[in-house]
Amino acid sequence: MTKSEFRETIQQDLLRYDIKERFTLRLFIKCFGPNYAPGLKFTIIYRYCQLSKSKSRWLFYFFMLWLRHLTNKYGIDISYRTKIGKGLYIGHFGGIVIHGDTEIGENCNISQGVTIGVLVRGKNSGIPKIGNRVFIAPGASILGGITIGDDVLIGTNAIVTFDVPDHAVVASPLATIVSDKGSKEYIVNIE
Repeated sequence: MTKSEFRETIQQDLLRYDIKERFTLRLFIKCFGPNYAPGLKFTIIYRYCQLSKSKSRWLFYFFMLWLRHLTNKYGIDISYRTKIGKGLYIGHFGGIVIHGDTEIGENCNISQGVTIGVLVRGKNSGIPKIGNRVFIAPGASILGGITIGDDVLIGTNAIVTFDVPDHAVVASPLATIVSDKGSKEYIVNIE
């Protein structure tokens, strides 16, 4: 990744968080204040990790340690090896796990509780490839050597193990009532 590609990528990432000012050292420092989204903080350090990988071993280790710290702090586990296009948006943090060999296109949204991972056996063994402008809702799992097309919406708690064409919406089954016993035995220590 060249410096100009890096700057263009960061600018597009910032734009997804409605930040229109030019990326400077001042803005870099400002982004790590309390008013900025954890997803943006993680994305910036993730991008620096990728940039420094081929430039300087010491800078790479510095950003790698910072990325590991943010992984533990915010529960966002995305390897620096993951190929993610510009315009990444992580709206909420926590429970996000993405395999290091996954490829994700441009301008994608990743919500909390998302898993994108490998299947090691079966007809769809492998790692997912995700297109551009894909919205992945909370709790969704995308597993195996599948392809998710462009402009796709993956619904809440959907488990996707098959190819999804462009412009599709994938949803899990609607909730149904399975019992009338209620929460009596689950709510404890109330008096």
